[in-house]
Amino acid sequence: MSTSPRPADTGPVQGSERIVSLDLIRGVAVLGILLMNAAHFKFGGGPYFNLSAGGSETWLDWTVGILGEVFIDQKFMGLFSMLFGAGMVLFIDRAGERGRRAVLLNLWRNVLLLFIGILHFALGSGDVLMAYAVASFFLLLLRNLPSRALIALGVAVFTVSVIPSLLAQHIADTTSASLSGIWVPGERSAEGLVELYVVLGFFLRALGLILVGAGLYRTGFMHGGFPTKTYRLTAIIGLAIGLPLAAAGVIITAANDYSREIAFVGQIPNTLGTIPASMGYMSLIILWNSRGDTWLKRRLRAVGRMALTNYLSQTILGVLVLTTLLANVDFVNRTAVLAFVLAVWALQLWWSQAWLTRFQFGPAEWLWRVATYRRIQPLRHPTPTQREA
Repeated sequence: MSTSPRPADTGPVQGSERIVSLDLIRGVAVLGILLMNAAHFKFGGGPYFNLSAGGSETWLDWTVGILGEVFIDQKFMGLFSMLFGAGMVLFIDRAGERGRRAVLLNLWRNVLLLFIGILHFALGSGDVLMAYAVASFFLLLLRNLPSRALIALGVAVFTVSVIPSLLAQHIADTTSASLSGIWVPGERSAEGLVELYVVLGFFLRALGLILVGAGLYRTGFMHGGFPTKTYRLTAIIGLAIGLPLAAAGVIITAANDYSREIAFVGQIPNTLGTIPASMGYMSLIILWNSRGDTWLKRRLRAVGRMALTNYLSQTILGVLVLTTLLANVDFVNRTAVLAFVLAVWALQLWWSQAWLTRFQFGPAEWLWRVATYRRIQPLRHPTPTQREA
């Protein structure tokens, strides 16, 4: 047998080294994100936050919108963000084990992610990848903190994100600043400070969740390494806190007739419920992962292994279909957008597994790896002869 180093010794994580619980959580998260992003593709920022601003034509549309606010909005992005923190720590740990300059390699990797995020933003959609790339530099500085300290700091940073919401609300209440594209329909043209506070709040939430995710990964929580009763209790408590808070936000906003006086503060309960609800969902997924394997789990893990490809392709499909082809079609309401989401889900559940039966990585993941390591990485699965070499 050959004693020379194989690509796996210095390259990216191979299939046999993967933590399948992370893949399953990531697969569920990336599909869940589309439920809210699709509304933005069709209706823009105003109706995304304000159910009365567009797309809600029938009782079914209102039902879809309200359920999305309570069960989906921020929760699946919370999962996705925590997984980014976990993935970054995992990358640094494994690069260090292989003798790579882990910190410098990760810095370069996230500079590339920032570039990907800028390209993604150019498609006309808000982008979380840029926030992740910038937040990664803070995690690099804090990575050696104990797990509990990372989690506590992350929760604190996330909680501080409500302050920009309060400041934005103050401006909306005391001035005639435009909320176009944020709370009312139209092109994004909010007053400068309002826009700044919205972006700052979004970034603080992303950073807080990334720190929490890094700490949770280090504890072994995401691996399924805790007792079953711990996950059950976390699911019960997390959902019992997070979902009622989200529902309270919906009720408060509706009771105030979706006025600008509630535009930002009305979202605070949902924000505060994000971490417990996301933890509840994560616990349920980990419990599900511990049970017998099924075709759906295998397909969702494949979606998770191709999370970047699927996230980017969701935007491409959303912009092509909802933003462009159906831009002026009046009958496309929230219910029709839900039908689009279900179709994309079916497509991604199919193509992710079909692709990964032939190749080791999704196309976007492979390109990111090639740029990260600055050399061509093997894409196809190795043959039996190559595995033995």
